[in-house]
Amino acid sequence: MDAGDSSSAGAGTGGAAAAAAKWRSDASRAFQYYLDRSTPHATGRWLGTLAAAAIYALRVYMVQGFYIVSYGLGIYLLNLLIGFLSPMVDPELDPSAAAEGPALPTRGSDEFKPFIRRLPEFKFWYAITKAFVVAFVMTFFSVFDVPVFWPILLCYWVVLFVLTMKRQIVHMIKYKYVPFSIGKQKYGGKKSGSSNGSPRD
Repeated sequence: MDAGDSSSAGAGTGGAAAAAAKWRSDASRAFQYYLDRSTPHATGRWLGTLAAAAIYALRVYMVQGFYIVSYGLGIYLLNLLIGFLSPMVDPELDPSAAAEGPALPTRGSDEFKPFIRRLPEFKFWYAITKAFVVAFVMTFFSVFDVPVFWPILLCYWVVLFVLTMKRQIVHMIKYKYVPFSIGKQKYGGKKSGSSNGSPRD
């Protein structure tokens, strides 16, 4: 009798685990499906991220706390921004990349070279959005509300931002690249009328 009960309980537990695994797999597949569909809609995606950021800022303002969470979030966003503005191959680490470079054309005869980011736009957006969601959830747990003097954290973050962006701009000037692709170069040909036309009387 006991063996039968234990086997029944084991079968029930196994069935529940299988059902939970199936539900998790279906939910993950559905999430990935809608995530893929949002890829071409950059404006809508970023508007949603701005809404998430506004909700998080309102939450922090209302509770007047969780400044250490906001500071950690700011450091993480700064790290993402550097990855977004950096080329996939760092010329400082790969000297051959400095010769080829991700620079945009400066003369009409130059070949167009699109800027390839170390962190693509979609991954940049997804990481930022997920960071705001995680930070928002953390504000509901008092263990993360560490008492700190927030003006010092804010000043330190501003100084860190200025120094980091200054270093990034110096890097861009040194290796002559622009972190944005300003459209493909267009070549203007001669008009057929001017090349084949006869002179006027």
